[in-house]
Amino acid sequence: MPIDLSVVGKELPPVDYNYTTRDVILYALGVGAGQRPEELKFVYENGLEVLPTMGVIPPFPALVGLVGVEGMDINLVMLLHGEHYMEVRRHPIPVQGTLTSKPKIAAVYDKTKGALIELDIDTVDENGEVVFFNKMGAFVRGEGGFGGERGPEPGNEAPERAPDKVVEEATLPTQAMIYRLSGDYNPLHIDPNIAGMAGYEKPILHGLCSLGFVGRAVLREFCGDDPKKFKAIKVRFSRHVFPGETIVTEMWKESDDKIIVRASTKERGDYCLTNAAVWLNP
Repeated sequence: MPIDLSVVGKELPPVDYNYTTRDVILYALGVGAGQRPEELKFVYENGLEVLPTMGVIPPFPALVGLVGVEGMDINLVMLLHGEHYMEVRRHPIPVQGTLTSKPKIAAVYDKTKGALIELDIDTVDENGEVVFFNKMGAFVRGEGGFGGERGPEPGNEAPERAPDKVVEEATLPTQAMIYRLSGDYNPLHIDPNIAGMAGYEKPILHGLCSLGFVGRAVLREFCGDDPKKFKAIKVRFSRHVFPGETIVTEMWKESDDKIIVRASTKERGDYCLTNAAVWLNP
């Protein structure tokens, strides 16, 4: 069933996220933090700080919330998380509290083989102050070809020169098991039978977990592990990562406030995150 373009501008139900310092620590462990002394502050309640990429967690349920929206007959099996942009609007990020995410369908693009649905999401605190802004791109297989606009090109292409910085970091064989405790319980990431039905030889790592690893690499190399210097991140999810594989993050300094990023798996050489960038605060 074609997507009704009148859904653009439609506001979806708000999503509340109640969290404590334990959730902050659990997220950090889920994206591999704590292996260096400089990262102790992300996993220890004494002087705890929040990894900036945790901003992707509060609004995540809105992605699944697309299923059942009037005007879009979407099969959850055909829904893929294709792109993601996250911006921190408030530093320091609170280490506990209640946040509310307010999703809105911002655009629907025709990608021929599927439709790309963009969600704009403000995540606010109890006082209504925006803490995070997210733009999620949901790719719905089989819903393209309706004659709509194709949308902007992804941009952020890797330069044709050697990267300025490279970080290699192995994920744990249990990485997805830890990360899922931050809220994404899709069985694709833990159940071998479900992974097999989806065409994978074993469960795969969450794309947003890979984003967290890449974000930490930039935080380390260009921010001195200071989360206040991290403004935003944008990625395209290109291929999967298996838990236990090594993520190789290549980084190019394009300007004082923008780092072009690309990530691959060392074992297979596949690019898992492309057309990616991180923006920095002064």
